Amino acid sequence: MARKIIIDTDPGQDDAVAILLALASPEEIKVLGITAVAGNVPLALTAKNARIVCELAGRPDVPVYAGCDRPLGRKLVTAEHVHGKTGLNGPVLPDPVMPLQDGHAVDFIIETLRREDAGAVTLCPLGPLTNIAMAFEKAPDIMDRVAGIVLMGGAYFEVGNITPAAEFNIYVDPQAADIVFKSGVDITVMPLDVTHKALVTRARNDAFRALGNRVGVAVAEMTDFFERFDKEKYGSEGAPLHDPCVTAYLIRPELFSGRHINVEIETRSELTLGMTVADWWRVTDRAPNAMFMGDVDADGFFALLTERLARL
Repeated sequence: MARKIIIDTDPGQDDAVAILLALASPEEIKVLGITAVAGNVPLALTAKNARIVCELAGRPDVPVYAGCDRPLGRKLVTAEHVHGKTGLNGPVLPDPVMPLQDGHAVDFIIETLRREDAGAVTLCPLGPLTNIAMAFEKAPDIMDRVAGIVLMGGAYFEVGNITPAAEFNIYVDPQAADIVFKSGVDITVMPLDVTHKALVTRARNDAFRALGNRVGVAVAEMTDFFERFDKEKYGSEGAPLHDPCVTAYLIRPELFSGRHINVEIETRSELTLGMTVADWWRVTDRAPNAMFMGDVDADGFFALLTERLARL
């Protein structure tokens, strides 16, 4: 039976690919809705981009809600330097025709978790955790109803990508991340340690383009765009596809391996704000609160992605 999910996102080219993979996999995943948050680009653009991606997938029926336009306790930091001015730079895609839903993303998350059976809905955050934290703060009763959270964020061995110590999604709203990691909900983390092993090489991108459908070509053009930045930054053979690791895990968990450990979020230090302090070697007596992934079968991941995108 398909797993019911809410995708919370700040698209972003890699967010777009994660959404497309989910929408291409109806046997495994039922997307109840998409909630937009400010992150890679401001909220007006992330809410627009989420709808552009739904229409690209031929799924204008998926409800999209706009959520929080700034972090809980600090100014918004964005990443146009990676994703371009629109957040989806690369392909030329038409403006969305489908409407943004009335109502706030946080209320949609709360109402959906209260309406569906307890343990039926998985939350899949691909950006800063502001919407999820707000929902937990506003309606603490829903925390017991969440099946689990599978998120892209954090880093340990790969350190940071926005500061020397912090990964972007967690750094944008460390207070929100702290709330989520202390919530007691079952959490699975796709950190940079994993996503930096999921590299879009030229051959892998050529495979997307060779699908010949609108989606394959658009994905190839997206990854072409942010690859320029990432290859120069990391000196790698391709750009990491961060967010699709979340969706791929829902479909093929065996592609990933990690450890159930304690992860704490640094919220006070100027030097390491937003760091995910992962007790990988279990050197503290802090209770494990997250499945922190450390490795991915990259060939299997790209085979899955290419096969699914061909369906759209």
